Amino acid sequence: MIIHADYAASAVRTDQYPQEGLLEIAFIGRSNVGKSSLINSLCRRHGLARVSSTPGKTATLNYYRLTAKAAEEGQEEERVNFFLVDLPGYGYARKGQEVRRQWTKFIEEYLSRSPRLKLVCQLIDVRHPPMDSDIQALQWLRRQGLPVQVVATKADKLSRNELAKQRNIICKNLALAKEELIAYSSLTAAGRDELLAQIQKSLNN
Repeated sequence: MIIHADYAASAVRTDQYPQEGLLEIAFIGRSNVGKSSLINSLCRRHGLARVSSTPGKTATLNYYRLTAKAAEEGQEEERVNFFLVDLPGYGYARKGQEVRRQWTKFIEEYLSRSPRLKLVCQLIDVRHPPMDSDIQALQWLRRQGLPVQVVATKADKLSRNELAKQRNIICKNLALAKEELIAYSSLTAAGRDELLAQIQKSLNN
């Protein structure tokens, strides 16, 4: 359970990263995939991450300091502090080539060098098959040996049958087992408990 969340810092260089030594959970996905809405839903704090209708609005690594409480069965309740890191969206074609190159450089630098990164949540719009940029991003993350949780966003936009069909398509295209994909709705919070459980598991590893 997330009991506190606030903005901590923004960064585009390693010297700007927070130096608190907290473990990190990163969120990445195509521009306009619903990343900010999911973060607000996950933390149950409206406006924590700024939601924009303009793709590619996030241009920095944004750190949010979260406090969660959890208790393993038979153990006392424990509070854990960690960073949720919101990464800029990838695959937005209207951004200039040089800007995209700069973004790619600092995103890859963070993902490949952060010693406290415990999990990367890659967000995919459940309404569409994964695009080449989604597949390439996941392949790159796997090559780095990073633990990845794929999250299919905007699940409330589809009927139950349509959702099941799209889940199968995403799993097939990304070579995922069905249990490796979490369908999430920021509107209804469906999938929230499942994602929080995965985050807790990663922080404990």
